Amino acid sequence: MLFVIIAVLLAGTVAIGVFSFMDMNFSTELSSFLEGKLSIDDGEWQDFSVDEPINQPFRKAVIKGKPLEEFSLITNLTISSQNVWYTIYDDKGGTVIGHQFLSPEDIYNEMVEAHGEEAIKKEYGDWDDFVRDTFPQQRLQIRMPDTPGYYVYELENDIAQHYFNPEKEYTLEITYPYDAPQAELADCFSATLSYSNGKYMQFFFTALPVVLLFVLVCFFGLFFFPIAGFILGKVDYKYLTFGGLCFFWGLFVIVHTISDYLNMWIIDSTVCMMIHELVNALFILTIILYLKSNLERSVPRAIANVAATLYLVLTVTGVVLHLTAVMDLHAFSPYIFAFTGACAILMAVLLFVETRSNAKAMWVLVSWIPLAITIIIDALNHYLHFANIDFYNFGLTVTMIYQIVRLVIDLRTQYKETIRYQKMQKELYEAKVSVMVSQIQPHFMYNALSSIAMLCKLDPDTAHQATITFAQYLRSNMDSLKQTKPIPFEQELEHLKKYLYIEKLRFGKKLNIVYDIQTTDFVLPQLSIQPLAENAVKHGISKKRGGGTLTIATRETDTAYEIIVSDDGTGFDVNEKKDDGRSHVGMENIRRRLQEMCGAEVIINSTIGEGTVATVVLPKEEQHHEDIVR
Repeated sequence: MLFVIIAVLLAGTVAIGVFSFMDMNFSTELSSFLEGKLSIDDGEWQDFSVDEPINQPFRKAVIKGKPLEEFSLITNLTISSQNVWYTIYDDKGGTVIGHQFLSPEDIYNEMVEAHGEEAIKKEYGDWDDFVRDTFPQQRLQIRMPDTPGYYVYELENDIAQHYFNPEKEYTLEITYPYDAPQAELADCFSATLSYSNGKYMQFFFTALPVVLLFVLVCFFGLFFFPIAGFILGKVDYKYLTFGGLCFFWGLFVIVHTISDYLNMWIIDSTVCMMIHELVNALFILTIILYLKSNLERSVPRAIANVAATLYLVLTVTGVVLHLTAVMDLHAFSPYIFAFTGACAILMAVLLFVETRSNAKAMWVLVSWIPLAITIIIDALNHYLHFANIDFYNFGLTVTMIYQIVRLVIDLRTQYKETIRYQKMQKELYEAKVSVMVSQIQPHFMYNALSSIAMLCKLDPDTAHQATITFAQYLRSNMDSLKQTKPIPFEQELEHLKKYLYIEKLRFGKKLNIVYDIQTTDFVLPQLSIQPLAENAVKHGISKKRGGGTLTIATRETDTAYEIIVSDDGTGFDVNEKKDDGRSHVGMENIRRRLQEMCGAEVIINSTIGEGTVATVVLPKEEQHHEDIVR
């Protein structure tokens, strides 16, 4: 799967290059279609190249010059603007075209002047029909006269030739109406000269390959990572949040790529701007949630939750202010940007604190360094103008590809662990069946029933109690087959007491049982202690003349819980391998179950003639109480 993702990314990169090369034969995007002099914020006039982006911060930019020589050859002129007003004046100071707020009356009069009243009435009907048919989708724009939004103005060649004379000089005035943040001219204004279909042709060959590539990214985010978590048998919050992050990364790049074209499909220019700003904010929010998913400690997670909630509230506030025409989202963006910076510092601190107890948090923190570095470089470039490159996109791409590769490798590892766990569960099931069968062998059942039969005559009440206990013992053995998780020690102890109660009926005074239980606050696999007690009774105490004592004890140390099953029976040589049934297959099954499920070990010490001590050591660090079955 990792190779498939890399192959798709490489194929997309190649496709972008091929389509971009082909695009040069169809259209050219320029900083201006006027060639002449440039003045920024009423400063000195300077030379500029229409082929190079003008990366200068501005409030007001003025370009004076003549239309390009290629202007007479092209069939379309398309002007794209973002968050700026612009007006083009002729050599006499008259307005040629522009993007300024116009009321419905102004637009109607302008269209009548350009095409004639009869043509407009034939196309739209009377004034009421014109307003009803033309402006329902622009109600927000009409309510926000100070918001330029994202605007696309397209002129076909015959109309462009009507407006512009290649021999005359024109003035292009571009105004950025916001106090902050200060924008660069290249980000706000561009002109496209093309031979056919104008902006649509440029979109097809320039933007569409990127859009298609990141639609795949959105698909992976929306389906692959969440579903992968479900396949592993659980809802993993980290995969869900990264799925959201991956989806909004793709959406972020798509909207950023088509921002110059949004007004071609969405009439209201203020809505186009709102969509772009909102996607940016939601992308940042998913980054915060994803970083939070890598936090394990409760306090950092709680702090991250508060930060994410406040960021969401701030974003919703901006959208509400925009929709109610109080303040547009671009004017509100400095508040969101400032809080984004605060959240970035906060999440970095939380991840750094988390590294003390969570080694993975360090890798997560390091993986976002490329993005942080490129943001700093972009900030310096904004003032020093040393390159016409958007470094931020490179840093973001490197960071996101690393996240994808890391999570895909993690998914692969977890998948292998899941397969291994399922195999282990099958083996454990078979082992438990073996243990259960060994514990209810025919001779054990025969001895138990024989003891109960004798008690029926000697002590009916005791026989009644013994029958109930034996039935509960058999049921508990059968129920153990359904159990796959560790259980509290109290449950295992109750089952052990039933077994020893039955054995006590059989051996009478020859079997003494002592319980020294000092702690019960731990878990262990079901039916893991009874085989140790059974060995003690069967191979130690029963073979000793006069019987003996079986002791069941528990104790707690600084690092572990211990269960001690000891007897003062005949003992045996632990180094001698004999086929006496004392250990071997059944005992090895117990060892493996304790090791696989609880990380425990079984230590057996025995002295011939003195007895045997079996100690089960359960490390505290392996005690996961969320897996306890009550």
